[in-house]
Amino acid sequence: MLIDISQEVRSCRVFPGDLPPTCQRVLSIENGDVCNLTNISMCAHNGTHIDAPYHFIPDGKTVDQIDLTAFVGDCYVARRDGNLTAKDAAEIMQAARQQDAAERVLIAGKAVMTPEAACVFAEARLLLIGNESQTFGPEDAPETVHRILLGAGIVLLEGIVLTDAAEGRYFLSAAPLNLGGCDGAPCRAYLIR
Repeated sequence: MLIDISQEVRSCRVFPGDLPPTCQRVLSIENGDVCNLTNISMCAHNGTHIDAPYHFIPDGKTVDQIDLTAFVGDCYVARRDGNLTAKDAAEIMQAARQQDAAERVLIAGKAVMTPEAACVFAEARLLLIGNESQTFGPEDAPETVHRILLGAGIVLLEGIVLTDAAEGRYFLSAAPLNLGGCDGAPCRAYLIR
């Protein structure tokens, strides 16, 4: 079973203050052009996207420097709501290890990552962690949580849609666009069960 966990880009959620994506049709078959052609303008962090360490770490890896292994492989989906505590993070990691999927963790629900939970995930040496929010940490103060996770070399997968994914082990594919030198990039993420 294949589960698309990506937002549709033109109608996607955006972080407060970011400009939403815009599309402009520059050629149209209906107008007599040889093909349809669209220009797209968007923030690298709109919709379903990854954050590279460079997003908050000055000498961190950019999108093109991250090994693709982080984006593709077994993952564990956990479901939580509210502030994610260190205890919650430890329980998630224990469940992920039991499922032999402890390199990539996706958190479904309206969970807000706390610095204490971020430290647990950083110590676990994850390759990637994902959530349904457009950011990690409190929306009005995401810097601390980002610095902890990205500083540990963990790639962040933000803005995923896990409505159709029950807790458990999946195979994840969430490779971003190869945007050289960038701090983030949109991706088409999906799970295989």
